[in-house]
Amino acid sequence: MNGMGVRGTVEQVLALAPDEASRRAGSALGAAGPWSATGAADGVVWGRCEGGGRTPYRTVVDTRRPSYDCTCPSRKAPCKHALGLLLLWAGDGAAVPDGAEPPDWAARPARGPAGPADPEAARRRAERRAARVTAGAEELERRLADLVRGGLAAAGQQGYGLWEETAARMVDAQAPGLAGRVRELGAIPGSGPGWPVRLLEECALTHLLGRAWLAADRLPAPLAATVRTRVGFPSAASGTPVRDRWLVLAQYDTGDGRLTTRRIWLYGTDGGRTALLLSFGAAGRAPALALPVGAVVDGELTPHAGAGQLRAEPGEPLVPVAGPAGPPPGGPVGAALDAYGRALREDPWLDSWPVTLARVVPARAEYGWQLADADGREALPLTGGDRSRPGLWRLLALSGGAPVTVFGECGHRGFTPLAAWSPDAPAETVPLL
Repeated sequence: MNGMGVRGTVEQVLALAPDEASRRAGSALGAAGPWSATGAADGVVWGRCEGGGRTPYRTVVDTRRPSYDCTCPSRKAPCKHALGLLLLWAGDGAAVPDGAEPPDWAARPARGPAGPADPEAARRRAERRAARVTAGAEELERRLADLVRGGLAAAGQQGYGLWEETAARMVDAQAPGLAGRVRELGAIPGSGPGWPVRLLEECALTHLLGRAWLAADRLPAPLAATVRTRVGFPSAASGTPVRDRWLVLAQYDTGDGRLTTRRIWLYGTDGGRTALLLSFGAAGRAPALALPVGAVVDGELTPHAGAGQLRAEPGEPLVPVAGPAGPPPGGPVGAALDAYGRALREDPWLDSWPVTLARVVPARAEYGWQLADADGREALPLTGGDRSRPGLWRLLALSGGAPVTVFGECGHRGFTPLAAWSPDAPAETVPLL
């Protein structure tokens, strides 16, 4: 997207939605079912979508400008049909064939070659969105101040509705990152013993993010980029491309009913860099990118901007290469905690950080399972709940009481194991999630 006339990602398409309702409705239309006569050529995408009337709606998107043309009665730009068409194009190339001959209605209005993007118009759009986000951040600051003045105990009596209303206002302000944090706040009251402490911690982090946005022009450039991403602006792969032979450490999916997010962790066997690939699937569809855990692939990755960010994008298809690879260099539990602490200095809103633990033993503790240094000095509690239970049994079987190497995500809630290696087979990656 971004006026480039190229196939965008699901994340980029959803960022175009004018509000949360359009995002939900567009996601529901991101499957092939209601669409016919679809195609794409020279940055123009078209299709016919079955709707409530007798005649399908005709939808045309020029991704180079971008501009949207649909015969539906909606006055939003883009409408839900344009969003659904772009999601279909982003997620299923076979459903929207490239290089097709556009029908007459898709050539209307006469488009001709796309002219250069208007930088002044883009600047005005960016300023309008920044102003809306600023207004949303200021409103959220007032909401948090009222909460603290009224006492955290009162939050348990207010119910979730007030939080959802506040989250909806953040969505209207085009700050989906703030909206997500507000929804997390709303889920904490009454969630179990100690919830007021957890609510205070999350309020502090949300307050920090709001204040950081309001002072973003005075922050160092990498931290300002991180704040923009945390608020909800899409990040871009803009760093120096890195070519390496990448070991696939882990792959797992999470979802919220509307969007499935796939996380793939890679380790550069030559350069020693850890990278995270994100792939998205809308409306119940699996993300397109999939890599087998334990495989080694060759290719070029371009990192995203931001302080402490590991996310990257492949600049070309990643090609499998022969030969297994051993685990990344690891260390004790204390070194993993130090690494997470350093990462927090760059991005205070990090939930976790990728680390490799060497010579650790899974053991049962009073509060649950943990990974402890073989010498017994330090230990980390395991997280993940029932979803990671099968992986725990695999980890126990792999260890058999002996030290193993484990890769995972270390955060304030503990350690989520994602892959492991035994001393007897150091080149065999065992997935745990």
